[in-house]
Amino acid sequence: MHIPSAATSEMEILGFREALERSGRSGAYDPERWLYVPDFYTEYRYILGTRGKNPLICIGINPSTAAPDDLDNTLKSVERIALGCGFDSFTMFNVYAQRATDPDDMEQELNPLLHRENMEAFEYVLQQTEGFPSVWAAWGNIIEKRAYLKTCVQDMICIGERYNAAWYTAGKRSKRGHPHHPLYLRKDSPLDPFDVREYCQSCL
Repeated sequence: MHIPSAATSEMEILGFREALERSGRSGAYDPERWLYVPDFYTEYRYILGTRGKNPLICIGINPSTAAPDDLDNTLKSVERIALGCGFDSFTMFNVYAQRATDPDDMEQELNPLLHRENMEAFEYVLQQTEGFPSVWAAWGNIIEKRAYLKTCVQDMICIGERYNAAWYTAGKRSKRGHPHHPLYLRKDSPLDPFDVREYCQSCL
């Protein structure tokens, strides 16, 4: 379990670019295989994934406890589906970067600094793909937990459009129209095209 120790606005946040430059120096994992930013366990996480030329970029709501070589069940499912759909790697990204195992523990108000750095991380992730990035929306009904999450998704849509990102879902969408969470999906679950802008207008 990870319960936030304080609001992220009350702590020093390492910017994405600085965290990226330091990534891989901790010696706790193989940096040739893993992309982990920041590369130490803290109250937030920008990126966790395996390295490759054709990653499936999975978007959850917020990070929990997972780290390189210590994936939780959600990320194990993400990796299985990515490989099953023909991708050579996966990148786990989140709408908001604050760690909290229980989304009810997420901070009530958006931290603009953390959000800005997280969006810079998202743009970096899109830039790493050879060709058009494939983005898997996988946040489930948890998107309704905080009002600011819609704003975060809207910003991601705008960034994705600059890179011609293709959005997908996997599994049946909820009654409220939200994308299925990765947990409990079959490893051979296909990816379905997803009009994320229409979704944002009609479901959020």
